[in-house]
Amino acid sequence: MEKGAKKLVILGAAESGTGAALLGLQQGWEVFVSDGGQIKDKFKTVLQQNGIAFEEGGHTTDVILSADCIVKSPGIPEKAEIMKMVRKAGIEVCSEIEFAYRYKGDSKIIAITGSNGKSTTTKLTWHIMKTAGYDVAMVGNIGFSFAWQIFEKPCAWYVIEVSSFQLDDIHYFKPDVAVLLNITPDHLDRYDYKFENYIASKFKITQNQNSDDYFVVNKDDAAIHNYLITHSIHAKTVFFTMDDNNITGDGGFVDNEHLHINFGGDEMITSIHDLTVKGRHNQYNSMAAGISGRIAHIRKEKIRESFESFEGLEHRLEYVATVRGIEFVNDSKGTNVNSVWFALESMTKPVILMLGGVDKGNDYTEILGLVREKVKAIVCLGTHNQPIHDFFENIVPQIVDTTSAKDAVLAAYALADKGDVVLLSPACASFDLFKNYEDRGQQFKEAVRNL
Repeated sequence: MEKGAKKLVILGAAESGTGAALLGLQQGWEVFVSDGGQIKDKFKTVLQQNGIAFEEGGHTTDVILSADCIVKSPGIPEKAEIMKMVRKAGIEVCSEIEFAYRYKGDSKIIAITGSNGKSTTTKLTWHIMKTAGYDVAMVGNIGFSFAWQIFEKPCAWYVIEVSSFQLDDIHYFKPDVAVLLNITPDHLDRYDYKFENYIASKFKITQNQNSDDYFVVNKDDAAIHNYLITHSIHAKTVFFTMDDNNITGDGGFVDNEHLHINFGGDEMITSIHDLTVKGRHNQYNSMAAGISGRIAHIRKEKIRESFESFEGLEHRLEYVATVRGIEFVNDSKGTNVNSVWFALESMTKPVILMLGGVDKGNDYTEILGLVREKVKAIVCLGTHNQPIHDFFENIVPQIVDTTSAKDAVLAAYALADKGDVVLLSPACASFDLFKNYEDRGQQFKEAVRNL
């Protein structure tokens, strides 16, 4: 994809699409942006200011099919009519991270994927590198466009949160360090309801790596373990684990409430109680981030300092307030069942659990044991709560329905006793009642503050 007046069409004009348009323009492409919906004013203004042609509210097929390359928003499924036409025409399609990668220069990349924990791990890895004084940007699925960053302010290092949707359309994208945290069923509607398709998509993060690169991976994850039995990885594989303290060579493990990271014959040990983010899942995330930092030649002292100064993500096990002895925790980003498992696993008090939203075919069996052990009531926050009632009616003594954050918080508050925790960890998408999970989390926090 050399410079020249080749035609670049961007499908979708949100953060990643607008970033790809800016970078394409800078690199000499003839750029056209097409969005089937309405483009947000902030992105429309950027396109207008840069003289980039665009359309919204539909796609002009002839223009799109005249492209030399199409950058597709990760939100557009293959079953969309426009994509069927594009595929039939045989036009090259790539994701925004793939397009940006081709213009990254000599910079280095740490790319992080997984079904859960990738945003926290991405932010923590970036925090470690920033604390160590590296020229580094945090980009990708976490909300900042990789292409836009290269257009505006190229860096020596990029820490990229990568979703399976972004990996589906890579060709040459090759991280120096690829991190795979875990794989649990999610987004199966995009993968013909076949878990193996989703697993293969996650492993695409390694497809272009060679023996000079690193693959940092969770040794304890069943789906990952099974895939590695039948597939070879070309990068140097570095495991992290909580189930095996006999790891020799490079890797990470937790033993006796201490987190160990070995790299290059040098061991770093830190107490799990010194981590600012709590819970077993965050020990995994911290090992992944710490190993990535050591691969990037960051000193142990800086990594330890970063673990102790890190501020977690908003809407991810975020403490909101304690009202008359009842603690409120916002985990609105917990949009699948596995996320709820992690959230419940880290709770030490009786839980009033707020579940519900757009159900992606959830199987709640995974959290059954933790719900039995820790949950005294469920507050449903959604328009279609029957699956929750059907599954938990004989497990949890009280289940109530609500259709607003305010009502849900009031209901949970009424059900809770002093010493309990009200946990919003919905296991579902938010689009039935809210704009997105951030909106759901903000409304939850506002309702708590109004108690």
